[in-house]
Amino acid sequence: MSKYIAEDTRKVTTHRLVEMKCKGEKIAMLTAYDYTMASIIDAAGIDIILVGDSASNVMAGNVTTLPITLDQMIYHAKSVVRAVKRALVVVDMPFGTYQVNADEAVKNAIRIMKETHADALKLEGGEEILPSVRKILDAGIPIMGHLGLTPQSINKFGTYTVRAKDEAEAAKLCHDAELLQENGCFALVLEKIPAALGSKVSSALEIPVIGIGAGGGVDGQVLVCTDMLGMTADFTPRFLRRYADLNSVIGEAVGNYICDVKSCDFPNEKEQY
Repeated sequence: MSKYIAEDTRKVTTHRLVEMKCKGEKIAMLTAYDYTMASIIDAAGIDIILVGDSASNVMAGNVTTLPITLDQMIYHAKSVVRAVKRALVVVDMPFGTYQVNADEAVKNAIRIMKETHADALKLEGGEEILPSVRKILDAGIPIMGHLGLTPQSINKFGTYTVRAKDEAEAAKLCHDAELLQENGCFALVLEKIPAALGSKVSSALEIPVIGIGAGGGVDGQVLVCTDMLGMTADFTPRFLRRYADLNSVIGEAVGNYICDVKSCDFPNEKEQY
């Protein structure tokens, strides 16, 4: 498969994402948590890099996204931003930093933006977090919304199953999506909902809708980079397509290195001074 080369090498902005939706150009989004991975996927032409609170799982080994702190998210975001030349960098606000009250939310949002130099923030939730959304937007900070399966609310849901399958929850999701757009969010992530509902929301909104397990009728897709690269071998949801098997590749490489060291094959004469 040939490498994708972005014809438009301008810095991706929130305005350009709307342009892409209007032109029918799908938006490609991946997570990254460190300088090296961010530099690779940015150079490959990715449109959006999400510094996700999934770093709690991927980088720290936690079972949920809840334990990751504001300081930790800022650390990861600073590392990513240093690497990026083209992609729009969006940072997840971690659990507990915007749900308490709007004043605390905007204080935390400003800190993330000032210390990381990221382009935008992502918040989970709908009508219940609108006071924080409005306050952050009033401070001039772009917000990407997130509806459907919202991992920060996993203890309330009690399961990672598909959301909004019943009529009432689907109606609330559509209502929340409209509210987030009306209040100024520049884009929306829909996670693990029926494909027909994803298409309905995308068609109803003027802002781009990015899906993860939300079907092909939305304006773009997002995956966790370590999942699509096959580094997390034990995670196999239906929406995940693996584009590599780095778990096997890295394991084999490390095994070969160990053998070469123990057999005194490494380093050879050309590999020493």
